[in-house]
Amino acid sequence: MTEITPPQIATADALKSAPEEFQDLVRKIVVSHAVNELYGAQVFDEPAIQYAPTPYAKWLTCRVAMEEYGHHVRFKELGEQIGIPADDMTPEKHPPLSIFEFPLKTWEEFCVIKLLADLAEILQVEDLLQCTFQPLRNLARMTMPEERFHAQFGKDFCTELCQTPEGRAKVQAAIDHYFPYLPPFFGRKGSKNNALYRRWGIKQRSNEEMRADFIARARALVEDHLKLTLPTVPEAA
Repeated sequence: MTEITPPQIATADALKSAPEEFQDLVRKIVVSHAVNELYGAQVFDEPAIQYAPTPYAKWLTCRVAMEEYGHHVRFKELGEQIGIPADDMTPEKHPPLSIFEFPLKTWEEFCVIKLLADLAEILQVEDLLQCTFQPLRNLARMTMPEERFHAQFGKDFCTELCQTPEGRAKVQAAIDHYFPYLPPFFGRKGSKNNALYRRWGIKQRSNEEMRADFIARARALVEDHLKLTLPTVPEAA
């Protein structure tokens, strides 16, 4: 692949003058975030309010749901600014990621999803913090504190649940069931699409690097902090 000097695009309007490949990649990533933030809020965060065991937990879960819907709104607004029709940023038009196929049924499962899936999302947002499309970089910086709160929410409630043998068993079961969904979230090994994102400076790291970083951070949370077991999953193809 020919080396290039990625352009620095400062505004949504300026994107129109960028190389077509750069524009297409930006649109893809904006659509993906808009769709998956919406779908995640619909299938995980909002339904979890009914599972929350106390008014305090319900209040914090409502905040998480509100912020996840807010992320969708922000990405959708950016998408419309760069010419993406609103109808193209829906789960009906673009299938959501497989991590949302998990059938949420319990409070413990939701807490584990926040612990691990939002950690995975933090890594994705981190990779946009130096993005060559400045509006996307700015949006990542705006989103990051809320993503960190969601992951901390999961850590705090999982820690609380693990204070009893019953709670520990339920958290471990939720980890066993949900964790295998997560490594594929980072994409295929040797992805040509990821190589293009890095070529244009939109993303910074390969899928393999991000997956390895995620597994290391997840192991620290699950095994070092919670004193539970992180399942072993096959290496992604």
